[in-house]
This record gives sequence, C-alpha cells and structure tokens, in this order.
Amino acid sequence: MKTKNNGVDIIVEIGQAHEGSLGILHSYIDAIAATGANAIKFQTHIAEAESSAAEPFRINFSYEDKTRFDYWQRMSFSKEQWIGIKKHCDEKAIEFMSSPFSQAAVDLLEAVGVQRYKIGSGEVTNFLMLEKIAKTGKPIILSSGMSSYEELDATVNFINAFGNELSILQCTTSYPTPPERVGLNVITELKKRYPNHKIGLSEHTARTATSIAAVALGAELLEFHAIFDRRMFGPDASSSLTIDEVTQLVSDVRLVENMLHHPVDKTDLKPYESLKQIFEKTLAVNKDLPKGHRLKFDDLEAKKPANQGVSANDFRKVLGRELKVDKRKYDFLQTTDLV
Repeated sequence: MKTKNNGVDIIVEIGQAHEGSLGILHSYIDAIAATGANAIKFQTHIAEAESSAAEPFRINFSYEDKTRFDYWQRMSFSKEQWIGIKKHCDEKAIEFMSSPFSQAAVDLLEAVGVQRYKIGSGEVTNFLMLEKIAKTGKPIILSSGMSSYEELDATVNFINAFGNELSILQCTTSYPTPPERVGLNVITELKKRYPNHKIGLSEHTARTATSIAAVALGAELLEFHAIFDRRMFGPDASSSLTIDEVTQLVSDVRLVENMLHHPVDKTDLKPYESLKQIFEKTLAVNKDLPKGHRLKFDDLEAKKPANQGVSANDFRKVLGRELKVDKRKYDFLQTTDLV
C-alpha cells in the first residue's frame, strides 16, 4: 500500500464527485491511483441514520434532489458495492478511505475493511460516533474546520483516552476557501499544541500552491478534493483540483520533501571548490599604468578566474600603493607588483 511511504501522506477526497454513479466512482479510482497519491477517500452516507428531511442544503446546487436527505440517499451505495470499491482500490495499490457520518456507516466500513478513519469537521463534537470509531483501535484523522481550540482539545483528549493513533488537520470549512482564510499559521500552532500527533492540512482552495506551502511549513498529511473538471455538477466542484493538477501536486510535494530532508550546510564549501575558482575574481588594472603610479579605486577591475594574483575582496589593501612596474590595461595585479 502507498500508505507505507514515510513522506507526506497525500489523501485525495472524491466525496460526492461521483454523483451517485458507481461507474464514475470506479473511474476516479483508476485516475487517482495513477497520480501517485497515497489514498483515495470517499464519504459513506446512510441517509436514514445521519439526516432528516429538515436538513438544509449547504448551497443550493441540486436540480434533482428536493431535499438534502434525498441527496444523501442518491449518494449511497450498498455494502456489496462498497466491498467492490475497496477491492478495486486494493487492486490499484491505493488505500481505500471513507468518512462515516453515522454509527451505521462505521459498522458498514468495518465490514468493508477500512484501515483508518477520517473524521469530517462537522463530526468533531460527535462523541457518540467518535467513541465507536475509537473502540476499533484504528488510526483516526481529525479535521478541525469548525472547531475552536477548546473544542479541539476536548476531542483530542477524548480520543487519546482510547490510545488510537491520531492526526489533526487544519481545515477551513469554506468551499472554495479564499487564500486569506486558509490559516497556514495554524499548522505551526497545532504542531506546538499537539507535539505527539501528526499535523496536516485539509483544504478547499482548488490551488496546488496551498498544499506546497503547507508541506514547507511541516504538514505531514494533505487532504484535498479532486474532480475530473471543475465545470462539473456538485457542491465541491469549484473547490477541487483536477486530476492533472493532482498528478503535478504529488510530484511537487515529493520534490519539496526531498529538499526538506536534505539540509544544506552553508559552512561546507567543498561542493563549490572548483566553481569558486571559475567564478570568483582577481584584481586587474583597467588602463595602462606607469611604474610609480599610486593605485586608486578607479584604476581597478575584477576579472575571472580566481587565484591569478590579488583577490578582488582584498582591493582595499592595494589602494594608495605604488606600482613597481608598468602595467598594461587589464593585466592581473600581483603582490610583487606593489611597493
């Protein structure tokens, strides 16, 4: 499984981008597996268990669902279909993940064989479901999009009591998220506040730069939405990356990781010894000068390579000194030329 990668854990959220179509969902598995991401994440909705006809739409996007409850029904799959989804992910060597939104969904995902749980921002205070998940003993990833530090502390303490491996994601519940609300500063704050937990970013900007910045700040997990085309139908389309953007992002994250894992010692100049000889410079005169002339700043030039005479960084040491010999324009200056 790609989750064995010791680098940044890249989780690609499909959510409802499949629009309730099993065929489209399986197409996403093929596409995301090819990007090199670690995991592909869905959402497991059981309308009767998590919602009611009273639930309002987050945004009025649907032309075919009368209520949000109807929408969740249309987004659901049977146990057999979820098992087939998990099997396809296994075949493509990408981790299957899905966020539950009810006790019933946890039971379903346990039957399917999920390896770890991602908790959406709206479920952080749902201690009923969190206890059920924690009792599985499996790793938990917590999105903090709707939580204050007080609420987050309470949830972290609640989960820690069970001993599960816990990761925490900075998240802004806004679709799409404007750059001034991403809260990259919170990544650093979370790392200080919860030093024993992995920290990452769940984001909805539809920009690859956001995740790159997060990795540079020390994010160990990334989660973002993906879609075949941002012009598609659905509540998350405008806040998602395209498949090509995901591919580029995965490549760029691995590149940034490589940079971060190889710090440069600025006191060690061995890699530049030969280049310093080529690019650094030696003092020369910039005009014909007679024996006995006292050197002025305007008499001097610096020319490549180094070590042909007096170094350019020692120019002050030659000012006002008298020439022992005639010098032609652009001759290197030697210490033996000076009185």
